[in-house]
Parts: sequence; structure tokens; C-alpha cells
Amino acid sequence: MPEENITRISLDGKELILIGTAHVSRQSAEQVKEVIERERPDSVCIELDEQRYQSVMDSNKYKETDIFKVIKDKKATFLLMNLAISSFQNRLAKQFDIKPGQEMIQGIESAKEIGANLVLADRNIQITFSRIWGNLGLSGKAQLLNAIFFSIFSKETISEDELEKMKSQDTLNAALAEFTEAFPKLKTPLIDERDQYLAQKIKDAPGNKIVAVLGAAHVQGITKEIHKEHDLMALSQTPPKSIVPKIIGWAVPLLIIAIIAYTFIANPSAGFDQAISWFLWTGSLAAVGAAVAFGHPLAVLSAFVAAPFTALHPLIAAGWVSGIVQAYIRRPNIGDFETLSEDVFSIKGFWDNKVTRVLLVVVLTNLGGSLGTFIGGADVIRVFFNNL
Repeated sequence: MPEENITRISLDGKELILIGTAHVSRQSAEQVKEVIERERPDSVCIELDEQRYQSVMDSNKYKETDIFKVIKDKKATFLLMNLAISSFQNRLAKQFDIKPGQEMIQGIESAKEIGANLVLADRNIQITFSRIWGNLGLSGKAQLLNAIFFSIFSKETISEDELEKMKSQDTLNAALAEFTEAFPKLKTPLIDERDQYLAQKIKDAPGNKIVAVLGAAHVQGITKEIHKEHDLMALSQTPPKSIVPKIIGWAVPLLIIAIIAYTFIANPSAGFDQAISWFLWTGSLAAVGAAVAFGHPLAVLSAFVAAPFTALHPLIAAGWVSGIVQAYIRRPNIGDFETLSEDVFSIKGFWDNKVTRVLLVVVLTNLGGSLGTFIGGADVIRVFFNNL
């Protein structure tokens, strides 16, 4: 590949060599190998964080990860986003017979061959996702989850023009490119902040000669940011959560409880009718949702029992309860996620995949429970006004 893909910077007695790679190009890996062997740097920086590095080095360990533990550790959103990116990569690999990220693997191998220090220079991907999530409002979050969900099951092919455009982006940028255009604020955590983080890690790398293997889209930003000092701790903090959704989330359930309690005091018979109506509407419709998803009978039962209570608690959803029960009985692992792109092409595969089944149970239970909350809440208010 031409020398124009290489940027050389002299900074504080150090020689920094930035290789702008194309993550979906075979030639990039060849250039990485050639440059590292020729320059023999003291350190090689690669655009990976610890989690992605471990996935590259031990793919079997990743496949055997217990998804239930992931949900229990509250990393479900992170895993869902990661799944979307993996699905995106798999479609690229299948359509163009390309292995995305091969240049990073080559950087790791070449660094070991010459005895250079290996520096994982990118920010933790979960922190990046958290900061992306924090820049979205409620509608933006719904749109992002919707886009992610449909991207997992998308059968769309990628045109040659789109492929050429992606050659100047890293995998994360490419996967979220369309959404970033719709929400310009996401450019800051997705690209700008990572440019700053990468720049600081590169110039802090040990030795006097550093080679950095980077997505071409980051080279310009890093070239600018590398002359400044950046606080890695500040860039690694998760954003504070807004208190407004929390207030609304607690206020509505408290209002329902207060209405039922007041009606009980004023007219115990009417209050009892309110409580029964609430339990039946929320519980029954949540259970119907789990049943439509062909959830295990215990998952359906748990949806019925949990919904009347979770509807009054903003931190718990009935779908989580039924989904956990479903996962306990028929527990999926990461291997099930990896077969999603193939399984969803057939009805049998769609229903047999344990991940898809859990997702259906969660989504349809929550959908049914939400409908039940709306109808049950309306009935509670109706009885309240009838007994004023």
C-alpha cells in the first residue's frame, strides 16, 4: 500500500508512526506487517481495548460465556450492541469473503515477533456505549434499540460503494454510521473522544519509536489531538443519569397506588374491584405476551405473577422476570448468538434458537404488560371518578 497511508510525527523526542488502515481490506494487514518489521518500534499500539483483545485472542472463551450472567451483571445493552456489530461484521465477511480486523491481529502478531511492547490504545467499548447512551433522549434510545434489533436480523447486502466508504472507518464507526448522521451529538463519544483517548495512549507508550495501527478515520483527529494533553480518567467516566425519567417512573406508580388506596378507604368494595382489575389486566396481558412467544409454562406463569408488581416498580420489568425464568430453564450462551444470522433465515431456526426465544419472551411480555398497565390504569381511574 502507498506511503500516503502512513503519518509520521515527531513529538518530545519520540517518533510516532500512524498506520491508517482499512478494516475491511486485505492489503492493510500486509502493510502493518511490512511497517513493523521494517521500523522495529519499541511499542505497537492497536485500536483495541482489553475486552475486544481477549475476544480476538480467545474466541472459544467468548463463545462459552454464560449469557445469563451477562444479564445478571446488567450488561445486556452492551451485549445487544456488540451483537449488532458482530452481525454487521459477519454479513461483510460472508458477502465479500473478508475478515474484518485482520490488521489488528497482524499488529499483535508482529509486535510479539519483534519483541515490542503491545499497547491496547482504545477506550473500553462498554464506556463508549455508555457515553453514547447518555447522549440520547428517550426517543433516541428507542430508535437506537430498534435499529440494533433490526440490524441483527437484516438480510440486506452491502453495495460496493458502501464497502468503499467503510474502508475509511473502523468497525464501530461503520456499524453506527447511519445512526450517527441522524444524531450528530453521537460523533463526540464515538469519534472525537476516542481520538483524544487514542492520542494520549499513543504518546504515553513506552519507548522512542511507536507504531500505531488505527482505522483511517481516526488518523486526522489523532494527528490534531496528539499535541494536547488529555485526561484519560475523565474520558473513561460514565455520564451521570438524568433524574427526570426517574421522577416520572416513580410518580406514575405512586399515583396509581394512591388512587387505589384512597378508593379503598372511601369505598372498600370499589377499591377491591380496582385491585382485581389491575391484577387481571396487567398479569393476563403480560402472560399472553409470554405465551405468544411460546415461552415455557413457568415463564408464562412468572409473567402473570410479576406484571402487577413490576408495573408499579420502575426499576423492574415483567419481561425481565419471565425472560430470566426462560433463560434458567433453557439457558442460551454466546454460541447461540453467533448462529442468529443463519437461524433467523428459517422458521425452525428462529424458534429453536435459545437466544431468539428469550428475546421474544422478554419483548412480548413487556409489550403485553405495557398494554395491561394502560388498560388497567385507565380502569382504576374510571372507578375512582365514579366513586368521588
